[in-house]
Amino acid sequence: MEKEKSNDDTLLALIYDARRFIRSNRFAIEKAPLQLYYAGLLFSPERSLVRKQYYSGIPFIQWDLTVEQQWGPLIQTFEGHSSWVNAVVFSPDGKLVASASTDTTVRLWDPVTGESCGVLRGHSNSVNAVVFSPDGKLVASASRDQTVRLWDPATGESCGVLRGHSDNVHSVVFSPDGKLVASASWDQTVRLWDPATEESYRVLRGHSDYVYAVVFSPGGKLLASASRDKTVRLWDPATGETCSIFRDHSSIVTAVVFSLDGKLVASASWDRTVRLWDPATGESCRVLRGHSDNVNAVVFSPDGKLVASASSDQTVRLWDPATGKSCWVLQGHSGHVNAVVFSPDGKLVASASDDQTVRLWDPVTGKSCGILGGHLGTVNAVVFSPDGKLVASASDDQTVRLWDSGTGESCGVLRGHSNHVNAVVFSPDGKLVASASRNQIVRLWDVIQKTTIEEIDTGASIWHLHFTDRTQLDTERGVLTLTSQLHPSTSTQAAFPSINVTLDGWVTCNKKRVLFLPVDHRPWVTAAKDNILVMGYGSGRVTFLRFNPTAFTL
Repeated sequence: MEKEKSNDDTLLALIYDARRFIRSNRFAIEKAPLQLYYAGLLFSPERSLVRKQYYSGIPFIQWDLTVEQQWGPLIQTFEGHSSWVNAVVFSPDGKLVASASTDTTVRLWDPVTGESCGVLRGHSNSVNAVVFSPDGKLVASASRDQTVRLWDPATGESCGVLRGHSDNVHSVVFSPDGKLVASASWDQTVRLWDPATEESYRVLRGHSDYVYAVVFSPGGKLLASASRDKTVRLWDPATGETCSIFRDHSSIVTAVVFSLDGKLVASASWDRTVRLWDPATGESCRVLRGHSDNVNAVVFSPDGKLVASASSDQTVRLWDPATGKSCWVLQGHSGHVNAVVFSPDGKLVASASDDQTVRLWDPVTGKSCGILGGHLGTVNAVVFSPDGKLVASASDDQTVRLWDSGTGESCGVLRGHSNHVNAVVFSPDGKLVASASRNQIVRLWDVIQKTTIEEIDTGASIWHLHFTDRTQLDTERGVLTLTSQLHPSTSTQAAFPSINVTLDGWVTCNKKRVLFLPVDHRPWVTAAKDNILVMGYGSGRVTFLRFNPTAFTL
């Protein structure tokens, strides 16, 4: 009897585990079913019965990443949106889930099967918020197109458009009785609407900056709104009067980078810190604290004896990675510092800022060596040429500028982009410059002639560029082949595979798709050196994968 009960318990545990495994990998089953044997097992918990039964390692991975011991609370992931998902909500009866996306749509889902129940189209810009009415018969969505839309979830038809805001509508909510809709906007107002007539019932004014959120009290007699003006306001929805003002009030990984010897990884975060990691163990070694705002970039000096970090607090900090102590605080910028880089010899530091300038610094003394002024917009990126004689900067003013690092004089302006320029890099021989623009165009330039050699439509905004050789650009979205540079080369091919993470979640080695990442394991930023891939996530987590370099044909 006891043996039968034990067998029953074992069978139930296996069924439960298999169910969790299938639901966790539902999208992979549809898109790349063979990845169940690789990614599906690799990312399952250590104690998963399915993993224990079938996982014996992956031939092309030398060192597995650390995973959870048990199945977590995440049961299933819904995929279908083509851009960021900004909001998600259950219907009152729990039979539907609605999601709002930057792809301008709202999607309805069956939470039991994970199947799509409909796509609500009509907005002309990003959808920021979505909510069901208390009786579940209406859905309201708020959009950057300055409108709120009402929908019938049973049919997917539009039931009305609420117009009146003059800027992005960030939040929307029904009153408890369903008779009012409240919306919060970047136009600094909250609006109350009658969903039956689509009329604006009242405009609540008082905030002095964007209003991000709005909510009714359980009884509907009060309304609270939260704003970038650092206040929460309580309102009487019946009169529109302010009742109270509450004043006084961490985050994503923005960059990961290897030291040149590959013995350390540094990650920068909006939690105002830089962390140093041992890539051999994946353990955190040190936390560098001192910035008072988001850390936007981090870089090692060529000799690995310094770390530089750039922050929205308008400073660059230099750190000793061995001790974690701050060596210098480089002050002078009057806007967010977006990028920082060492010269190849380590004798100069360059920083790029929202204040439209690039500054040069002496890392030994911490003193300013020059201000490179000329851009007419935010400077997003800065880089030295391989010989250190030139500096290139990329800006929101749609240009790349070249500078003499010794004199600070302008050496030319590369014009041709039609949108903000996010990234810039020199080729290994210093004769080419590649730049990436926010309108998904990468341009290749001749440094001497200051002319465009090639233009590539990437289909995605690129923020990080690196020449693997003269014919290829490594990006966070994959490798770009430079057709204009495809000619016989005497350069020696790397001894390690080229590792990338693509926009649709694939890890590639030498352009071959090898590992399909589950949604919750898709990184915000990545760095690769030799056979190690480091991934930084919006949650603040950093993970490491070590690949077998002999498993791929080079």
